[in-house]
Amino acid sequence: MREVYVVGIGITSFSRLEYPLVEIAGYPAMMALKDAGLSSVDHVYVANMGAGRLNKQTGLASAVVDHLALTPAGAEAIENGPASGASAIKQGYMAVASGLHDTVLVTGAERMRAANSLETTDFVATLTHPLAEYIYGVTLPSLAGMFTRLYMDKYGVTSRHLSMVAVKAHANAMLNPFAHLHELITMDGIEDGPDAGTNNPMVADPLRFYDCCPVSDGGACLILATGEVAKKLKKPMVRLAGVGQATDTHAVHERKDPTEVTAVRLAAQQAFGMAGFKPSQVDVAELHDAFTILEIVESEEAGFFKKGEGHKALEKGLTKIGGQIPINTSGGLKAKGHPVGATGVGQAHEIVLQLRGEAGARQVKGAKRGFTCNFGGFGNNVVCLAFQREG
Repeated sequence: MREVYVVGIGITSFSRLEYPLVEIAGYPAMMALKDAGLSSVDHVYVANMGAGRLNKQTGLASAVVDHLALTPAGAEAIENGPASGASAIKQGYMAVASGLHDTVLVTGAERMRAANSLETTDFVATLTHPLAEYIYGVTLPSLAGMFTRLYMDKYGVTSRHLSMVAVKAHANAMLNPFAHLHELITMDGIEDGPDAGTNNPMVADPLRFYDCCPVSDGGACLILATGEVAKKLKKPMVRLAGVGQATDTHAVHERKDPTEVTAVRLAAQQAFGMAGFKPSQVDVAELHDAFTILEIVESEEAGFFKKGEGHKALEKGLTKIGGQIPINTSGGLKAKGHPVGATGVGQAHEIVLQLRGEAGARQVKGAKRGFTCNFGGFGNNVVCLAFQREG
C-alpha cells in the first residue's frame, strides 16, 4: 500500500450556524483546498448522519461536489452515526493507499440545531438497538448514565472526577476560536458550591448538565494525498499512519461486561499496530467525550493508562496541556462541540494542527505523534486513527 498524508485542513466554528448544510460542508473544504494549494481532487467523501431527517437533504455528496465546483470528481456520503467522520477518513485512506486515487477530500458536516431539542434527542436515540432499546425510550444520555454508575461502583470514579474533565475541556476550549462553548467553569461552580444544583442540574443520574456535550452545527475537512503529491505541495509531512475499526454488541445490556468498551480497545490496537508505535509514544490525543466519563474510559481502553486508573491520571494532571499525554486540547466534544458527522474529522483536524505546530496557545510542545478515537453509538462501532509528523 502507498503511504497517505494530510495535505490540507479546514474547519468552521462549532456552534449554531444559520447556513444551509451544503455550505457548512463546503466552507471548510474551501479552506482545506486553499491550505493545500489545490484546485481539484480525484474524489470527495462527505461524512454526515442527519441530513435526510434533520435538513430534508439527500444526495448530500453530489450537492457538495457541485457546490465546490469539483465536478467531475467522484462523490459519496458516509454514514456511521457519530463515527461517520473517522469512517469517511478511513475510506479516503483506503482510496489513496490502494492506488485508486491520488487526492481525496474528506469533509464532515452537520446542522443539528435546525431541529428542536426533542427531535434531536429522538434522532440521536435511533442509534440504540431498535427492538431492545429504542422502542422502550432509551436515549444516549440514559445509557451513559447507567454506564457511569457501573463504572463508578467498579473503579472508584466520583462525580468530582467527571467535573475535572469538564473544567479541563472548557479551559482548553477557551484557547480554541472554533469551539462551541467559550465559558470558563470552576469546580466550585459545578460541583461543590451552594449553587451547584442550579448551575449543573441532573440529566441522567449521575451525569449532570456539564457532563454532557452541546448540540452543535459545524463542519471540518481533511485532504489526503500520496507522499509524492505531499512533497510537491511542501506542507508539513503529517502521515495518517494507522487506522483501526471494531464493533461491539449493539444492545449494551447484552454485553458480557457493560463496563468494558471492547471496540475502543480493539480499534486502538489495530491503529497502533499499523502505525508502528505504542500508546506511550503518543504526544496528543482527541478522545470522543460526548459524556465526561468517556474521556476517562477511552484513555484506558486506548492504552494510555491501566484499566481503572484514568481518573487517577486526571487527578495528577497527566491529561492537561503540558502533561504526560494531553487529551482533548481542542476542548473535546464536551466544549468544542459535537456536530456528529463532522466530529471525527474535527478531531483529526486538531491533531494535524498540533503535529504541524500550528495550534497556537494550546500547542503541545514537540508533538510528533497523535491519536483520535471516534465513538459510534454507545461504543458499538468505533474508529481510531494514528498520525505521525515526519521530517
